[in-house]
Amino acid sequence: MEITVTKKANAVILKVDGRMDASTSPEFDRECGALIDAGERSLVVDFGGLEYISSAGLRSLLSAAKKLKAMQGQIRLCRMGGLVQEVFALSGFASMFSIYPGVEEALA
Repeated sequence: MEITVTKKANAVILKVDGRMDASTSPEFDRECGALIDAGERSLVVDFGGLEYISSAGLRSLLSAAKKLKAMQGQIRLCRMGGLVQEVFALSGFASMFSIYPGVEEALA
């Protein structure tokens, strides 16, 4: 998994490429934790390059969302591909997150 972090407007965009599973989700946890600890309260996660997400990846997202919510922050997801979108729908996570078609819509 590769994570690219950029700041745009009042949010930080995390572009996630590859696979988000038990072996890679701790990297996502560390990245989000560092951003939240640094004072960021608005994260946009761009899944345009994500090929697969496991339950460990879903758990990492939920953990970041809980930390942000406790600090009046938010996490928004965008650009989900077919398999990732299907995992979110089947797991019920699609109803727990704000999901947008693109980065610009997530930032608006």
